[in-house]
Amino acid sequence: MSAEMDALVANATAKLEALEAALYGLKQVRGQFTTEDGVVSVEVNSDGALVGLSLSEGVTSMAPAEVGQLIIWACRQASEDAGEQRSKVVATLNESFAPAAGQPAGGVGGGPDSA
Repeated sequence: MSAEMDALVANATAKLEALEAALYGLKQVRGQFTTEDGVVSVEVNSDGALVGLSLSEGVTSMAPAEVGQLIIWACRQASEDAGEQRSKVVATLNESFAPAAGQPAGGVGGGPDSA
């Protein structure tokens, strides 16, 4: 019984560590995008919120509406980058919760009569 309990605790600990790693990974996500001409450079966090914006001097020769649209487009591209990073973190988490080869799905251990 002690070996089963040790295995159960080890499994729960591994899953907790995987969750903590995923939470940390999600906090580290930063999507970035810079336009080809380098006029607009943006950075967004894992939620897609703008956390960094750099404009080169080239924006002074552009119409304000054009600059606004360029910023929005760059933010969208950076958000897609952040989304891809989030997907990788979640995929890693999902892999850590997948049953190991030869182990039944949902494998918390013990039979129907175990306490």
